[in-house]
Amino acid sequence: MLLFAGGDGTARDICDTLAASATLSTEMAVLGIPSGVKMHSAVFALTPRRAGEIAARFLLGKSTEVTDSEVMDIDEDAFRSGRVSASLFGYLRTPQDSVGLQATKSGTPIEDAETPAEIARRIIARMEENTLYIIGPGTTTSAIPEALNIPNSLLGVDVISNKRLVSADATENDLLRLTDGKPTKIIVSVIGGQGYIFGRGNQQISPSVIRRAGKDNIIVAATRRKLLELHGRPLLVDTGDPDLDTELSGYTKVVTGYRESQVHRVSS
Repeated sequence: MLLFAGGDGTARDICDTLAASATLSTEMAVLGIPSGVKMHSAVFALTPRRAGEIAARFLLGKSTEVTDSEVMDIDEDAFRSGRVSASLFGYLRTPQDSVGLQATKSGTPIEDAETPAEIARRIIARMEENTLYIIGPGTTTSAIPEALNIPNSLLGVDVISNKRLVSADATENDLLRLTDGKPTKIIVSVIGGQGYIFGRGNQQISPSVIRRAGKDNIIVAATRRKLLELHGRPLLVDTGDPDLDTELSGYTKVVTGYRESQVHRVSS
């Protein structure tokens, strides 16, 4: 087994290398420890702990089945056009584990294009004065700055206050500095097909930042279709802090439209 730590770029490099060897590409099992920024591929375990558990079962011969899992990465042409879209680059053979491995990220379908605007209207209508709003990456959340006619980072984390941009593409240090002593809310979207709300693509919103805002000040936004694509699976958190992951687990309200919301389970 080849066990690696990284993100989609590392998975692509491994895919290219193994493809050059007919023997390795068909016989080598590969498993990703999630530790990158972009992790759209289906070759990663849900958490580093899950990766260890899956690898142990496989190496001890308790689970030897393998399956072809998609290696995905950001479509650069789509990104330059202002859209986040993942493209298929190949397959790696991973241990078969429908519970411990994450699903491939799915994008926002064309028929959902109107919904993010409705979600943005709802959130903007309820924004409080003199409060910092940390806006996580994604097409759903990017509709908020778009509705306010201010720039957004799309793949980065932005900060808004009084409906004006305070910080673009903010780092963890930026967020800690800006939120010091100030009321703060965090707005995150759901990664389609996977269900992550923390720990995938928004690591700038660290455990320290989340604790500073508080669980009750987290706003989760998603289209109804994204929730349906989970087929009953919970939303996921992988902040890197097991205690915080446990604290965030349970049930949360998800904004799905201007006058619509759903209650969804959250798990680590």
